[in-house]
Amino acid sequence: MSDLNKEVVDLVWGRPSSGGVSASIFRRWAQGFVFCENEHTALEQFEGGPCAVLAPVQAFILKNIVFNRDSSNWRQMTEEEQKTALCSTLSEILESACSRPSTGFCLVTWAKGQGPHTSTHNNTQAQSQPQDMPVPEGSQPPPEQQPTALAAEDLGFEQFHSALHKRNIMSVSSLREEVLSLYHTWRGCCGVLLFLYSVILTKGIENIKNEIQDTMEPLIDPVHGHGSQSLVNLLVTGHAVSNVWDGDRECSGMKLHGIHEQASVGFLTLMESLRYCKVGTFLKSPKFPIWILGSETHLSVFFAKEMSLVGPESPSEQARRVFQSFDPEDNGFIPDSLLEDVMKALDLVSEPEYVSLVKSKLDPENLGIILLGPFLLEFFPDQDSGIPDSFPVYHYNGLKQSNHNERVRHSFTCMLLIVTDGDSLSPLPACCSSSVPVMTHKLTHTQIGGGRAFQNKKR
Repeated sequence: MSDLNKEVVDLVWGRPSSGGVSASIFRRWAQGFVFCENEHTALEQFEGGPCAVLAPVQAFILKNIVFNRDSSNWRQMTEEEQKTALCSTLSEILESACSRPSTGFCLVTWAKGQGPHTSTHNNTQAQSQPQDMPVPEGSQPPPEQQPTALAAEDLGFEQFHSALHKRNIMSVSSLREEVLSLYHTWRGCCGVLLFLYSVILTKGIENIKNEIQDTMEPLIDPVHGHGSQSLVNLLVTGHAVSNVWDGDRECSGMKLHGIHEQASVGFLTLMESLRYCKVGTFLKSPKFPIWILGSETHLSVFFAKEMSLVGPESPSEQARRVFQSFDPEDNGFIPDSLLEDVMKALDLVSEPEYVSLVKSKLDPENLGIILLGPFLLEFFPDQDSGIPDSFPVYHYNGLKQSNHNERVRHSFTCMLLIVTDGDSLSPLPACCSSSVPVMTHKLTHTQIGGGRAFQNKKR
């Protein structure tokens, strides 16, 4: 591992000008994957920072639990079921990150005889109990000495990197077996970082550098300790691109990489409502109704069991997406000169005479622009999306201090859709954190950037 240390550290933590990586930031990241005692399917986050890894992992855990098993008891899991759920999820993310299966996978673990002291945890408090040796990989520690996410106080940044060992694995079946055998390593001190380093080396440092827009931007901010968008995208899609729009875009002769296929879980961000970015359809409408929510400082997870929220595109939804691809600045209109191209892309009649007739109808004042709303009403009027008017939704926030009594829970509410093109109200995260059992909320497609349910239903 020593020959890769500098490359990995530079990629993850950057090149701090002086003093190295902050001890407080490293300590915040030096936690493992630990399930909450009162919410068996929820991972706990002890301090700010590692949500960039914990939220994507939590989203995939929910996907595998809610949609791959009896959904009536999805909130209850035995410790053995937690072990299976976590390890299968970590394996899935590693498989997604692997650029070429022929090159195999990489797991970063503690070197033999190295690693931090473990700590113990009971139902009432966390206590530190030094041990002479780390828990052997694949072994079951005694119940009174279960490893936790709390880092040993004497483990520093340099010591951590000097105690790492890289293990190469050449098949998917072997990967799943090895990840399962390392369950207590993932749960213990620095489990999140060990997994992150495993994903990075499985993907390949050069492959990540080729996908990141700015190679000088580290995956973990060395000042504030938050994860970058490239890190989130790497875990969600297997590609460390810096943007969240669909496909690649040209800007001043430079190609900017985006998302190229529908993701299993999605991503929404408050920053889109503030017009700082544009989330594409591949992340807004994932394969499963689970979305990672980004705010200014934190990542959480919003999910539902209603599969119609992410069903196949209706013709009107496809038309909206195609129209907006000709409107990259999201103005809500296009020059009338592009109308023929939009109609061709949607396989509509595009004879010049007919296009001219439609143009005069959609732009009677001859302003030279075509608005999205009238275009959709002209060709796709009164289409029902098939989404129910109300459905239960859940919100996960793994940060302990952000939950009532510091007990992480999947907050539940029932969303009643009243979607209009009128004034936008509160952004989605505020809606999800509400404790009101039934709520009414006015939304617009640009406000929350959500999936099908949040874009097209109008009342």
